[in-house]
Amino acid sequence: MASKCFKGHNDHYNGVTVDSTEESCEPEVFAQRLKISLQEWIKDRKRTIWFRVHLPHSEWVPILVKQGFKFHHAREQYVTLYQWLVKSEECNVPHYAHTNLGVGAFVYNEKSNEILVIKERYTYRTPFWKLPGGYVDPGEDLEAAVKREVLEETGIQTTFKCLIGFRHAHDFAFSCSDIYTIFYLSPNNFDIKKCDREISQCQWMKLTTYLEHSEVHENNKLVARKMLEFFEHRMGITIQYEQHPVLKKRMAIYTLTKINDEQTHPLQKESEHAKTQS
Repeated sequence: MASKCFKGHNDHYNGVTVDSTEESCEPEVFAQRLKISLQEWIKDRKRTIWFRVHLPHSEWVPILVKQGFKFHHAREQYVTLYQWLVKSEECNVPHYAHTNLGVGAFVYNEKSNEILVIKERYTYRTPFWKLPGGYVDPGEDLEAAVKREVLEETGIQTTFKCLIGFRHAHDFAFSCSDIYTIFYLSPNNFDIKKCDREISQCQWMKLTTYLEHSEVHENNKLVARKMLEFFEHRMGITIQYEQHPVLKKRMAIYTLTKINDEQTHPLQKESEHAKTQS
């Protein structure tokens, strides 16, 4: 009986993962082989059984569902289903990635007191001036993502400074939660070459104008005001790249740090001048 079972790969949670590209099985015999395998896994006290079914073997999916498997996650080339076998315990299989991650860039020219702003070409409401940005690609560092998005949308090369803040919300794209991070960057060039496919307008705008503009959402004005606070204390969250001690994989550590920019912010100069005149 054991020779007819799916072999799969054991994991450290006492589970088994079967990949359809590694163990071929014709649809007409799959149901019987699955039934035999489940009996063996139950006898061996396995906990969670995973099936990763690739597109060429999609006939497996309805058979797995009939045997009590549930969908866990999917990508373009495969879907993953699972079954929790321990009936005496509540299923503790974690949800698949449920939060989208985005980046926004506060690209600021301290010499001219201007920020880089865009209007999106496609939007469900009247286009507002906003910060350039977008979603982080799989496996992409946040620093690389925000610099890439700015370059793609505006043609501006940037230097990463620090993380300023983020917002967290729920039931956004694909019914997922959503984290939108906001970074402070300085420009390395100033000639805009916008992406006509995604962006309808792009320009450098005075920070004071942005704060008062009727076509800037209040949430973005809040970010701008927080940036003014930042220019006074110069404390931001910077990145240090290290290696995970167990997994030996590269990771990014974010910590609060003093940002050592020598130039004083122009609005701060104006404020100090006003104080001396009063």
